[in-house]
Amino acid sequence: MATAQPVVVSLADLKSGNISFETLQEAFGPESLGILVVKDVPAEFPQLRHQLLSYASYMGNLSEADFEKFTNEAAKYLVGWSKGREKLKDGGADEYKGSFYANCAFYVDPSLESAKPTEKFPLEEFPEYLAPNSWPPNEMLPGFRPTMEQMCRLIIDTAVLVARACDKFAEKEIPGYPSAYLENVVKSSSTTKARLLHYYPMPEEAIAKGQDEDNWCAVHKDHGCLTGLTSAMFIDELKTNAKVPSFGDKLPELLPTLEELPGSPDPQAGLWIKDRRGVPVQVKIPRDCIAFQTGEALERITRGKFKAVEHSVRGAYAKGVARNTLAVFTQPNLEDEVDLDQHITFGEFARGIIAKNTV
Repeated sequence: MATAQPVVVSLADLKSGNISFETLQEAFGPESLGILVVKDVPAEFPQLRHQLLSYASYMGNLSEADFEKFTNEAAKYLVGWSKGREKLKDGGADEYKGSFYANCAFYVDPSLESAKPTEKFPLEEFPEYLAPNSWPPNEMLPGFRPTMEQMCRLIIDTAVLVARACDKFAEKEIPGYPSAYLENVVKSSSTTKARLLHYYPMPEEAIAKGQDEDNWCAVHKDHGCLTGLTSAMFIDELKTNAKVPSFGDKLPELLPTLEELPGSPDPQAGLWIKDRRGVPVQVKIPRDCIAFQTGEALERITRGKFKAVEHSVRGAYAKGVARNTLAVFTQPNLEDEVDLDQHITFGEFARGIIAKNTV
């Protein structure tokens, strides 16, 4: 089994601007794995991660009637709850994964539930980014929304610092590169989107059938700038009750955290990245760190100096085991240019990719 060690930097070095160009090239450049791991993150992160990823299992075990209350078909299932809407490599729908999508416009303005429609990008033409958030009611998942928002803010704060380091490199290496371009994009974007993922326990017939390299997520590139990732949390849902507990009339502030397995019971489960020779290698993210992967918008913005990375997720062939994680896709505003030569906006760029990836 091929494993690879990602490039690791500290939050303190990002804050002080002490990241060498060589380090960035090793993490994001043409020969890289396109991933950077940030250690020594804020002290609240580990508990926040445990709390939020517990909510992923609680959410995944709600009833179909509950899901209807925060599902938005008109937004192409890219706001609120989504299951079975993503294409796998065989063209079929992904039935083993549930997702909750949230617009992170609240990072820019706490009153916003989405980016604001414009003349060029009206709501009816771009609902996947402009439809307001569909949060589950608080009485259904008490404390979920503030937990999700707090974690997204923390990850975007860190992404801003990674973007600042990328800008320093780009300003020196790319003629005509606008000063602090990527940092401003990440900091001011109201189209950044978070995706809380619950990979359901594999059915016994799927386990018996044998391993498929990306049964949970087809090989793909992200289309934003930087994707912030937590490490995955594995839960044995046969031993741990992931149903929302009954709490009567008195809503708790938060639901209790669920017991996390010490690691994946299947060593091949998790994130796999295709290296630049096309060989899949497994990359593990420590629990107390945040990882950032490159996306296609970043590749365009940096004129190929930083490369988007192909990756997939492999299923855990272990009875009853769920896998939960969070991805925060920092991406430009719809009218921001991602191709500075051809003057292509992110909205124009993203429109084609979304049509390709949904069923």
